[in-house]
Amino acid sequence: MTLSNPILSIQNLNHYYGEAALKRQVLSNINFKIHPQEIVILTGPSGSGKTTLLTLIGGLRSVQQGQLQFLGQYLNAATPTEMIKTRRKIGYIFQAHNLMPFLTASQNVQLSFEFQPSLSRQEAIARSEQMLAAVRLKHRLNYYPQSLSGGEKQRVAIARALVTDPPLILADEPTASLDSKTGRDVVELMQVLAKDKGSAVLLVTHDNRILDVADRIIRMEDGCLICD
Repeated sequence: MTLSNPILSIQNLNHYYGEAALKRQVLSNINFKIHPQEIVILTGPSGSGKTTLLTLIGGLRSVQQGQLQFLGQYLNAATPTEMIKTRRKIGYIFQAHNLMPFLTASQNVQLSFEFQPSLSRQEAIARSEQMLAAVRLKHRLNYYPQSLSGGEKQRVAIARALVTDPPLILADEPTASLDSKTGRDVVELMQVLAKDKGSAVLLVTHDNRILDVADRIIRMEDGCLICD
């Protein structure tokens, strides 16, 4: 692990919802870093600010106060075009899978290459199939989501997030809808593939069964980082 070059660096980050009398602080003085190949789990009760923090890191919300630096670029100073480019460098894994129901498993993974015109269609197909094989879905390449189990859908989502070798993976409750064994399998696959690709992973979860995969565990309460 290269500690001198963090993928993500956050300093004195604050965030608010609402205006005037309704203004409410949801993140307070957040400070932490994530390094290449590091698996960081973010825990805490519902409403503590975990998902808000994840959306700020992912470029889905604008930074209001403090500094958020991704791959050396300060997102609070980024233009809309730069934010789009940033989002393309992040792999997202959501609890609900977010697969396109009218596309096969292979086609869903190929969507990650949509904004990489330098890659030919044949290369995109080949890399998508290789990644699906890596998550043990070689036999499901041409299956549609409705024909896949919950665990298989989540593995497609993981393949889609990792296939472009993004420096950072953001996962929001990826095991919440899965049984114990399937959830464990999914997280271990994420861990192995991320380590192999050199990516960092920030995983939000309430699932105490998977905490041991983390290099670090961060806990949030009431918008504050209380344990790192």
